[in-house]
Amino acid sequence: MKRKCDKCSRPATHHSVEIVKGEKIEKHLCDAHAAEEGLSLQAVHTPINELLTNFVKLHAGVESDDDTKTAGDLVCDQCGITFSDFRESSLLGCPHCYTTFEAPLGPLLERAHEGGTHHIGKVPRRAGVAEQRQAQLSRLRRRLDDAVEAEDYELAAQLRDELTTMEDPS
Repeated sequence: MKRKCDKCSRPATHHSVEIVKGEKIEKHLCDAHAAEEGLSLQAVHTPINELLTNFVKLHAGVESDDDTKTAGDLVCDQCGITFSDFRESSLLGCPHCYTTFEAPLGPLLERAHEGGTHHIGKVPRRAGVAEQRQAQLSRLRRRLDDAVEAEDYELAAQLRDELTTMEDPS
């Protein structure tokens, strides 16, 4: 059902909701009445890829000219994308691109993620005991592999025994 303008019978093209002193105020206006109220007639929906491209271009331009020139020449040896291609499309070609473009991407990621550049995972509070047990088993297996590789057979035997007792369902 299309809404009509609150002030005339034309179709409403501008819709707004305001909450003033706990009261919800809805306005549905046509272009003419929206202009009278000073509402913008510009399109407010910008595609996300355009926003990302503008963001990358804006922040990549902050770097010095020397950094930008060398970054533009970088090419991922796995997928063949250049940093210039990334700046235009805001899309990387493969996971290896993060390593290849680490120097120019670092400042962009820091600004986008408020200083964070590395993912630090954690177990959600709602995660069950099974997930925590699996994580502990995984850690023990890695330690066992490291001990065997380092030829520390005493530690490897202890870790093997610990794994056996943890994996035994009874």
